[in-house]
Amino acid sequence: MKLTEKQKRFADYYIETGNATEAYKRAGYKAKNYETIRANASRLLTNANVKAYIDTNLKQKDNERIASQNEVLEFLTKVMRGEVVEEIPVVMKDNWEMVNKTPNVKDRVKAAELLGKRYTLFTEKVNVEGNLGVQIVDDIEDDANDDEG
Repeated sequence: MKLTEKQKRFADYYIETGNATEAYKRAGYKAKNYETIRANASRLLTNANVKAYIDTNLKQKDNERIASQNEVLEFLTKVMRGEVVEEIPVVMKDNWEMVNKTPNVKDRVKAAELLGKRYTLFTEKVNVEGNLGVQIVDDIEDDANDDEG
C-alpha cells in the first residue's frame, strides 16, 4: 500500500481527530473553499490505499487500547488473590495521606465468581441417559367403520 507523504499525513490526522476536513487541512492540502476541502477529503477517504492504511492503524490502536481476554482474566486473578493494590486517601487529624489497600473479601469473592462463571465452575451438570422405547398407538377409528353402524 503506497501512500504519498500528504496521504499518509492525512490518514494519520484523520485517525487522530476523526474529522476528514480538519485532517485534509492539517496534512497540507490546499483548496479554495470549504466545499472543495470537504469533497476532496471525502474522496481521499474512499481511496483504497488510504482506507486500508486507516483501517489497519485503527485496528492496531484498538488492540492497544482494549484489554484482551487474557488481560481481563489475569486482572481478575490478581484481585481474587489480593495482589492488586489501590491507593486511597485517609484523613488523619489535620492532614491526609495515601494508603495502599488490598481488595476486601467482597471484591475478592466477586472476582472469584466472575472467574468461576468464565470456567463454568458453578454450573450443575446433570447427565440423563436411558433407553426409552417408542410405542405408537393407533386409537383413531376409521371413518368407514362409522358409516356401517
